[in-house]
Amino acid sequence: MAQGRNTLMDPPIEELLDKVDSKFTLVALGSARARQVNSYYKSLGEGLGKVVPPQVASVSGKPVSIAFEEIAAGKATYTRPDPEEEAALAAAMADAAEAGLLGEEGGEAEVIEALDVGGDDPTAS
Repeated sequence: MAQGRNTLMDPPIEELLDKVDSKFTLVALGSARARQVNSYYKSLGEGLGKVVPPQVASVSGKPVSIAFEEIAAGKATYTRPDPEEEAALAAAMADAAEAGLLGEEGGEAEVIEALDVGGDDPTAS
């Protein structure tokens, strides 16, 4: 038997919440990284892409589980932009939207750019 935890989730939610400032940040960070992991697996046959591979050796093959394991290990982190940067970004996004330069996923780029994932390949050793 494992470690006798009272939860079915591994890593435990309490450990994950210690790595972020709120449960909403945990959801945003986990979902953004899970989408990146999913994109990595979908693009495996197409050669090297710009998506970072999973940074932890995981028993689970599910992207959300892998993302949570990366957060618990400190491999996937986030940064908050300064209020001035955020205002400038919002103004630039509004200008781009008015000019018709944004696609349907225009607002999602803001979250993914703030996601920091280690560049080390865990399978390289």
